[in-house]
Amino acid sequence: MDHADVLIVGTGHAGAQAAIALRQNGHDGTIIMVGREKEPPYERPPLSKEYLAGEKPFERLYIRPPHFWADKDIDLRLGNGVIEIDALGKTVTLSDDTKISYRKLIWATGGDARRLDCNGGNLEGIHTIRHRADVDRMIAELDAGARRAVVIGGGYIGLEAAAVLRKLDREVVLLEALPRVLARVAGEELSAFYEQEHRAHGVDLRLEAMVDSLIGEDGKVSGVKLADGEVIPADLVVVGIGIVPSVGPLMMAGAAGANGVDVDEYCRTTLDDIYAIGDCAAHANPYADGAVIRVESVQNANDMATTAAKAIMGDKQPYHAFPWFWSNQYDLKLQTAGLSLGHDQTVLRGDPANRKFSVVYLKEGRIIALDCVNNVKDYAQGRKLVDARISPDPDVLANIEVPLKELL
Repeated sequence: MDHADVLIVGTGHAGAQAAIALRQNGHDGTIIMVGREKEPPYERPPLSKEYLAGEKPFERLYIRPPHFWADKDIDLRLGNGVIEIDALGKTVTLSDDTKISYRKLIWATGGDARRLDCNGGNLEGIHTIRHRADVDRMIAELDAGARRAVVIGGGYIGLEAAAVLRKLDREVVLLEALPRVLARVAGEELSAFYEQEHRAHGVDLRLEAMVDSLIGEDGKVSGVKLADGEVIPADLVVVGIGIVPSVGPLMMAGAAGANGVDVDEYCRTTLDDIYAIGDCAAHANPYADGAVIRVESVQNANDMATTAAKAIMGDKQPYHAFPWFWSNQYDLKLQTAGLSLGHDQTVLRGDPANRKFSVVYLKEGRIIALDCVNNVKDYAQGRKLVDARISPDPDVLANIEVPLKELL
C-alpha cells in the first residue's frame, strides 16, 4: 500500500493550490494528489468563456506547466477517484480498488454539476460545464452543425454560455425558472441590466419558465417541453443549475455537514486529520456575519487551500480571506467584492444605460458588497469600504462624482 504524508483528493484550483502551498511552506514529505480527470490541474472559469469560444487553447489553462508537479515531487494519480475513506485506519480506497494510507488528508473535490431530474434528462446532446470533457463534447456538436441551443438556468454559468453561443452565431433560448436572472446572487438592478443586454444580443430570454421534460429522437435531444406545453426546438441543451457538493465518501465516513462538509476556521472537518477546502466546504464566513455557507469561487478555493496547508505545517491562521468574483459576458466585465447575502438595501452608482455602473449592497446601513460592471475603479476602492465596515450617507454613495475612497 502506498503512503502519503499528505493526500490531496481533487485536482482543481483548491487541490492544486494546497499542494503548491505545502511546498512553499516547507513541507518536504510525500504528497499524492488523486483526481478523477486525466488532465493535470487546470483553470475552470475559462471553460464557459474563452475555451468554449475557441479563443484560448487548453494548454493555456494549466495552473502550472505539466512538468511542474514532478519537479516539485508531487505524485499525480489521475483518472482515479476516492470511493471510500477509513477515517480510523487513515486509508482511502480508489475507484480502481487500490488503497493509499495518509497522515493528513485534504478533501478538495468541489462539486458535480446538478442534473435535470425530469423525463429526458439523460438524452444525448444535454451538456453541463464543469470539466474539459463537458465542453469538448459541446464544441464537437457545434462543429458538427448544431444551430439551436437552449440554455437552462440564468446564473453566471448559463449567462456566460449564452453569451459565447451568441458570439458563435447560434440561436439561443435561455430559460430561467425564477422571476429574474441572477436572483440568488445579485440585486434587481444587476438582473435587469443583464436581461436587457442578453436580449439586445439576440438571446430569447424567458423568465418564470418551468421545464416539464426534454424530448428526443433516436436518443438525442430535439426539444425542451415547458410546463405550459410549448416545445422549444433544440440541437443542444446547456444545463447550468448549480452544483452538488462532492462529499459522499466523507459523509459515509462520519463527517458532519448538511450543505457540503462542515469545516472550522482552519478548514478541519470533524474527522481527525481530514481537512476540506473549496466549493464543497461549508464554513462560518466572516464576510457573511459568520453564517455557515459554501463559497464557489477560485478565490475561496485558493485561500482555503493556503489556510489548510499552513495549519498542517503548524502555522495555524484562521480563514479570513476577502471574497471576490468575476464574470465576463460579451464586452462586459463584472467584478464583485464581498458577499451580498442578507442585504436590505441597494444603492445604484451610475447609469446602467452607459454600461458602466455599480450596485452597492448595504445591510443595516453598512456596505457589505459591490457589483461593478466595467468599473474597475469602484471595485478596487469598494473592497476597502467593505473591509472598513463603512456606513455612508446613501445619497453621497450614489453620487458618481464622489470617488468611493473619499468615503473612507
